[in-house]
Order: sequence, then C-alpha cells, then structure tokens
Amino acid sequence: MVAWTGLWMQRIAVSWLAWELTGSAFWVGMVAFCDLAPAVLVSPLAGAMADRVDRVQLAMWTQIAIALQAAAVAGITYSGHMTIGILLVLEVCGGTAASFAQPARQTLMPGIVARADLPAAVAANSLCFAVARFVGPAIAGPLIAIWGVVPAIAANAVGYLFAFATIWLLRVDPKERRGHPVSTSLGREVLAGISYAARHKGLGPLLLYAALGAVLLRGMQEILPPFVERLFGRGAESLAILTACFGIGALAAGLWVASRGRLEGASRLAVFAALAQAIATVGFIATGYFPLGMLCAALIGGAASVHGISVQTLIQSAADPGYRGRMLSLWGLITRACPALGALALGALGEVFGLRWPTLVAVLLFLGVFAWGVARLRRMQQELEGTPAGPAAG
Repeated sequence: MVAWTGLWMQRIAVSWLAWELTGSAFWVGMVAFCDLAPAVLVSPLAGAMADRVDRVQLAMWTQIAIALQAAAVAGITYSGHMTIGILLVLEVCGGTAASFAQPARQTLMPGIVARADLPAAVAANSLCFAVARFVGPAIAGPLIAIWGVVPAIAANAVGYLFAFATIWLLRVDPKERRGHPVSTSLGREVLAGISYAARHKGLGPLLLYAALGAVLLRGMQEILPPFVERLFGRGAESLAILTACFGIGALAAGLWVASRGRLEGASRLAVFAALAQAIATVGFIATGYFPLGMLCAALIGGAASVHGISVQTLIQSAADPGYRGRMLSLWGLITRACPALGALALGALGEVFGLRWPTLVAVLLFLGVFAWGVARLRRMQQELEGTPAGPAAG
C-alpha cells in the first residue's frame, strides 16, 4: 500500500512534469511509453527469472531499484536540470525495474494462501492497488499545486524503500519461493514460456484478448493531462481528481469481485468487463462536463478492475506452477507495454486530429476484438474453469 501510493503520486507528477516541460500530448504519451514499453523486452526475461531464482530476493532488489529511480527524478528536477530527454531515459530505467518486480511479487501469492483462496487473494491484491490509485492522486494533486512535482516524486522513493525493508517479513512456502531447478538457458526458458502460452487453448486467447483491449482502450488513461486541459479546461487538481475516480471505481468493483470469491464465471467477466470499459470510454470523451467525466472515469476504473482481477485469477489458477512466473510476466507485459503503445499512438494522432476522434476509432476497433472474444468464450471457460461443453455459463 505504501509503495503503490508513492507509485501513483509519481505517475501523476511525472505526467504533469512532461506536460509542463513540453505542452505536447505527444511527449506526454512518449513519457508513458518509456515507462511502460521496456516490458516488451524485459517481461519475458523477468518471468523466466522469477521461475528460477529466489522470488523474495528478486522482489527486494527490484524495489530498491525503483526507489533509486524515483530519487533521481526528484533530485534532477529539484536542481532545475530536468529535460524531456533525461526524463525519458529515467522512465525507461524505472519501467525496466518494474517489469522485473511484477512477476517476482505476484508469483509469491500461491505460497502465501491456499489454492481455494487465490481468487480472493488476487482481488485483495488488486484492491490494494485501487486504494493506492485513489489515495496517491488525492495526495499528489494538492502537493503539485502548492509545492510542485518534486515532493510527490520523492514520496515514491520513500514508499519503495519501505517496501524493500519489509518484504522479507513475508512467510512464503519454501516450495513456492522458487519455480523450478535451473535445467536450461534463460533464453530457452523464455521461448518455452511463450510456446506454452500459445499452445494453451484457454490462456492463449485470454492473453491475446487482454493485449488487444489494453492497446485500444488503456492509452487514454496514460496521457490524461491533455484530456484534462483540452476537454475540460482544468489543471493539476482535476487531473488528480480524475485519477482518483479511476481508483474509486476500481476499489468498488474489486470489493465486489473479492466478495464473489470463486473461479466460475471469471472468463465471462474478463470478456464483458472490457466491453463495459469501452462504453464508459465513449462517455468520457463525449463530454466536456467535468462531473460526467468523473462518473465515466469511475466506470472505466471499475470495468478495468473486474477485467484485470479476472484475468489474473485465471492465470494463477490455470497455469502450470513451473510456468506461473512466465505467464504472469506476459500479463505484466500486457498491462505495461500495450497501454504504452496505445498512449504513444493516441498522443501522436491527438496532435493532428484532436483527442476525441482517435479515441473513438480505437473503441470501434475494439468492438471487433470483443466479437472475437465472445466467439471463443466457451472454449476459454472449458480450459480455464473446467466448464463442461455446452452453452456458455452465465
């Protein structure tokens, strides 16, 4: 909670810093891209590493790396020497560290709770992220408005130092602390993980559906400052409010999924929650009325939370334990690299066509992805939930 609160404070601050430095939606999108895109190259390696080394140790050292990156961004900005080029390089460094941290941390979950509790545990994990997504911006907005971006970024360094100092307190089943004995090269294990996902008749379509949805629907959330200023004519405080609305929606939806606490129906939730996110996105870009924008932001956050929790639960449950780290690293790649690609495209097109039309086109393209996902829903249910052949479960 402490680390993720700091993370969201830095995300808001860095996004606003890029907007202040350039006044360009393209460069705001490029900053988001540099933070998230390293996952394309790093996540498969990170997943293979998480399947062959001590996962607690890996999580610890990646968290200290994230703390050092935040301290560097805050220090250079405070000194007055920050440029958009330096910021891009530092965001690549932070994104690389985060890509290693994600599978290392998430693969520990089955070593902490029983298999029957995994759906609720995944939901609880996402709830922590949703609370931080609400609290972080709520703190960052006033900080940025009064004292600038430096305190908000420095808070992330403090948060991750705290995480580094406390993660060793976890009591993890020794059998789950490592994935498997090292028997081949890291490169071969990466390829084996990708092959496993491609062959799996449930995980393969699920991950592809999530990836396409993230490219087409998540870019808008990664470059919020231009939307805040151009659509609503507001500043940093409203950016924090909108980001908090995403978090509130995610928290409410996460509480519902956690109370549901079962695997049955998760595939259907994963597919249809993305459609709900697309509809709410249309509502967000169609209005210049800020309260309606806040409502749509909450709906987007809620739908994205249901989708993400459902996908993670299915991965944790269906993946072979020896491949779990690599499957979760592919999910990390989807949640980081795919929104980065969407943000870069949306930022570039936004400079030429404005922000509304490119976002609307992306939603229309997603409707085709949704139709493809619905056509494969029955098979995904059979493979991921053990649902017997026949009409899709409700």
